[in-house]
Order: sequence, then C-alpha cells, then structure tokens
Amino acid sequence: MLVDPPGAHQARVGQVEGEGEVNHPALGYGPDGPEDLAGGYKIEGSELVSPAENVPAVPLPRGKLRQVVEFRQGAGFDHRVLLPFNSCIRVYNRHRRVRFLEEVSVGTENPNFYDADPNLALVLSVWAGPDDLARAEPHLRELGALAGGELDRLAATANQHPPVLRAFDRDGNRIDEVVYHPAYRELERFAFEKFGLAAMSHRPGVLGWPRPVPHVIKYAFKYLFTQAEFGLVCPVSLTDSTARIIRLFGSPDQQARYLPRLTATSLGQLWQGAQFITEKQAGSDVGAIGTVARRQAGGWRLYGHKWFCSNVSAEVIITLARPEGAGPGTRGLGMFLVPKWLPDGTRNSYRIERLKDKLGSRSMATGEVTFDGAVAEPVGDLGQGFKQMAEMINVSRLSNALRSAGLMRRAFFEALSYSRRRTAFGRPLADLPLVRRNLFDLLLDVEGCTALVFYGAWFLDRADAGDAGATRLRRIVTPLAKFYVTKRARWVVGEALELLGGNGYIEDWPLARLLRDAYLGSIWEGTTNIVALDVLRAALREGAGEALLEDLTERLSRLQAEPVRRAAESVRAGLDRVRSELVRLPDLDPEDREAGAVDFAGRLARLTIAALLLYEADRLAATGDYRKLVVAAAYIRTRLLGQPPETDAPTAAAVINWERLGAGGSPLTGAIFPV
Repeated sequence: MLVDPPGAHQARVGQVEGEGEVNHPALGYGPDGPEDLAGGYKIEGSELVSPAENVPAVPLPRGKLRQVVEFRQGAGFDHRVLLPFNSCIRVYNRHRRVRFLEEVSVGTENPNFYDADPNLALVLSVWAGPDDLARAEPHLRELGALAGGELDRLAATANQHPPVLRAFDRDGNRIDEVVYHPAYRELERFAFEKFGLAAMSHRPGVLGWPRPVPHVIKYAFKYLFTQAEFGLVCPVSLTDSTARIIRLFGSPDQQARYLPRLTATSLGQLWQGAQFITEKQAGSDVGAIGTVARRQAGGWRLYGHKWFCSNVSAEVIITLARPEGAGPGTRGLGMFLVPKWLPDGTRNSYRIERLKDKLGSRSMATGEVTFDGAVAEPVGDLGQGFKQMAEMINVSRLSNALRSAGLMRRAFFEALSYSRRRTAFGRPLADLPLVRRNLFDLLLDVEGCTALVFYGAWFLDRADAGDAGATRLRRIVTPLAKFYVTKRARWVVGEALELLGGNGYIEDWPLARLLRDAYLGSIWEGTTNIVALDVLRAALREGAGEALLEDLTERLSRLQAEPVRRAAESVRAGLDRVRSELVRLPDLDPEDREAGAVDFAGRLARLTIAALLLYEADRLAATGDYRKLVVAAAYIRTRLLGQPPETDAPTAAAVINWERLGAGGSPLTGAIFPV
C-alpha cells in the first residue's frame, strides 16, 4: 500500500474512470499536465526534470492509469500534475517529494510499441552493432508509433474484410484476380514502400543505410510491425526470401530480371514473391510431391496442384516439381520459378481455384493453385532442388518465430495495459497478487523467446558473412526457435486474453485476432513434430548440437557479475546433462529416439533461453541494474527446475514495470540464486 511522506496528509478525492482525455475541473490540468511546473520542475519529452543538478530525471512511461500528485517545494505541497502511476512511485521512492491525491483512468490511444518495450532496446544493444542501432532507432520509434496507432487500425479493418477471388471478368474471361480491401493495400504501402522491409537486406539505400540492413535490425522492424499486423508480414517475408533464393542460386540473367522488382520500394514497381510447396498428398512429406515438370517447346512447363499457397497473388513464385524421369523422394525434386506474367504481357497458365477460409491471418490471401502447363524456369541445380528450397524454408522458419514473438509481446502489452487501468475490489488488477503473478509469468516467456529469435538472427548475419561456425549454429538455432517460440505463443496469447476476461473474447479488442494468428506459427513451414525431428537431425547428424552447447558454455564463462555467475550454475549443469544425452542418443532404437524428439527439443530450447537471459542480464548488470537477472533466475526456476519463481511482490512489480533493481537491496533476496 502506498503511504505519504511523514507529516503529509493524503486526500483521496475519488476516482474518475473512462477513455480519452481527462480534464478534472478541480485540477485544471489535462492528461499530460502542464509543460512548466511550479518550482522549476519540467516535463521534457518523456522525463520529469528537476531544477536541482544532483537530482536525476525520472522517466515517465506511457500508461493508462495516472495519478494526480502534488509536488513538495520546501515545507509545503504547492502544485499538482497528472503523471503515470508508476512514475509517481519512482518520484516518491527517490525524492519523497509527492503525495498521492487521486487516481484517474486515461486511454492510451496510439501507444508507441517501441518506447513501451525497453526490452527490445536491450536485446538490440546485445546483438546489433552500435552504429546500426543508432541509425535504426529513429526509424524504429517511428514504426513503433505507427504500429500502435494507424497500422493497428488498418490491420483491424483488413482482417474484418478478407480478400476475395474474382475468377472471371464480366465477359466471362478467366482473370483470377485477388481483390484486397484498401486497408490492406495501405498496410502494403507502409511495409514495402515506406520502410522497405522486403528490400532492406538485399541492397543499400533503404532507410538511408549505406549497405544492406543487418538481419538483426530487420527483425526488429518486423517485430514491431507484427504487433499491429501479422498476416501481411508473411508476404513481406516471402518476397524477402524469394529475392534471397534468386540471389543465392539464380542465374545472372534471373538476377538481372527479378531482383530489381523484388527489392523495389515503390508499389508500382514491386513484384511480390511466394513459395508454393504443399500438395494434397504432400504436406510434411515433401518427397510425395506430384507436380511434374516437362520439357516442351524449348522450355519447362509445370502440371499439378498446390494445396496451400500463401500470398497467392504474388508475381514471382518459387516451387518444387519433379522433372519427368527424375527419381522418387526429395532427391528427385527440382526448384522452379513461375512468373505470374509472361514476357508478352499475358498471364501464365495456372489457375487460382479458390481462397482458403482460414482461422487467422485473414487479411492475407491463401489459395489453391493448379499449374496447367505453366511456363517455369529452373533455379540453380535441378538435382539440388530440395536442398536449395531448404534455404528458403529455414529463413521463413526464423521469420515465423520472430512473428510469434511479436504476437506474444503485443498480447502482453494489452494484458498489462488493461490490468493497470481496470479496477476490481477497489484496486487496479495489476496490484492483485494472482494477476501480478500471471503478468510476471507471461513476461518470462516474452523476453525469453525474444532473446532466442534475435540470437538466431545474429547467426544468420554471421553466416551470410561467411562464418562457417555460425552456419553450423544457424542450422540448429533456426528450427529450435521455430519449434519453441511458435508453440509457446499459443499459451502466452491465450493467457493474456484471459486476463481481459470477457473483453478479451470479443472482437472489439485485439486479443481474439492475436490468438487466431498465434495458432498458425507452429503449423506453416513445418508442424511442431516435423521441426522437432529437424532439431534432432541437426543435433546428431551435422554436429550442430555440440556446437550450440559449446557456444552457450563459452558465453556463460564470460559472465562478469558475481550474482549472474552464481545463477548460471544450474544452467551449466543442464548443458552438461544435454551433452551426455547427445552421446547416448545415437545408440537408442530409432523409434524411441524419434518419439523423444519433442521432449529433447523442448529441453534444449529452455536451456538455450536461460543461458541467453543470463547473457543479457550480465550486460545490464554492468550498469548496476539487476532487473534482467531476476527474469533469468525466475525463468530457470519455473521452466528448468519446475519450482515457483520465489519472486516477492515488490520485485515482480518492479520487473513488470521495468524498474531499475540494484544488487544490494532486499527485493532481490531469493531471486538471484535459483538453486
């Protein structure tokens, strides 16, 4: 319970609840307070600045629950202002200069998803170069504001009005045109044109970068965009990966013809990309693909049916087909490029049979396609088609994990904002012990899964730079992130929805849409079982498992802060156990080994996340802040050891609100040492 400074009298004059602007007649202030406060205090940007040189500025985070406070000057309290609730606690704890008068609820219309997420800035400080981060930050802040406002509104509209297929024109001619709502087209303008999300990794100049943007930075942009709109990020990622495939395996002629259009930042010049693999009889079993490639009229023609085709209206399609006479299984598959338009301007010979009526990702068109003699171009070595396609699949898998992490963050933001604003039993929900514990538990997965995804993006950058060790590590970290993060997103979003009660279950709020979208991540680009088997295969056959354990062990050996090193002891022990398991696994019966793949991948993912959280905690501890150590220790207790978090209420609240935590204070008792 909050108490006033000694000698002060608390005058609670009632509550005012409601959305939008609050201007209480007894106060004479709007929701942001005056620009200049009595006694020399000022609100500058997002900080409360004291006139005294030795008094640090107090950050003012965005929040729906605000408190009317009076600031003390000398012996008396002589001016009032509305501040975010948690900021008032900070001011009181540091300066004992305020007393609390009244709680009011104000709406956070247009929150900035970047400013509201200090964890993203910390993660980027760990994995991105300082120059790249400095260059990216203004653009990330701009996108964060758009994602919390205009993009979010456009996404809600686009998902309420999914695309429709116009198969014929009024004269009966087959046209197979996918008609999108204007809101979706406007989202495309922001993604492809304003921010260049599909182009930024392929050429310099996007957002002023002197070279292609690193994957770590690109993923930060996608992380923010996904928090507003999940569906469109699929076409963005497919266009990005289509350009990557052509750049890696395409002929010089193909690169010259297609890369400028796939990486265009003008919608008028842009060609979007897609990947058509799945068939009715060939989902996870890619080797069962029946689409045939035939040599006809001096070129290749494709015949067959594709069952799930995301971004079905794309102009450049990468697909797998079996050349006539090729052998069975994946070894007999070739990779082909199918253009939507032929050089003479006519449409290629394939039909969009219908659009799928999907549970989620409803703004984006997914359809069924029949190739009926479609003109196709081989890409790379026809005998290596599946191996080449695996490159596209793996990039898409990491992108899927990233999008799921973005959904988790948005769901947590909604639950936290709602629980701060909503009152029950005379208190904000966020102050109720069980709700606080729910939020703290969700936060562990949000920050842990984010760490794993950006770890994978860092290896992707290094692998692209020619680092053979990073290439091996990328081979296991990518499916590991896809396996764990996409599945965990279902739980996180579902729990966040429940914290809103009945409001979370209705379409007026974003949680229902987030939940539908969350179920897709663990399905496309390989279901949980398929990806778990890929983790096992990478760990055993390609030596990537031992490489990952070595990398994590080496990172733990470089920890500097003593409390962080002590917390890492249980993780080191866990890594040793997995190392022993890797030695035993080859001797197991194949059926038993396969049956244990999901459990093995889960253990490895949780250990990896725990090590990465400690790695981040050590970076933050160097500044004297042990907040991330509390997160890491609680993750170890709950996810590795199956124990309660043992984090007391003040510490949990401080972690949720991103308060700075010192090492010497009692709030960390029991939280630093998990074993």
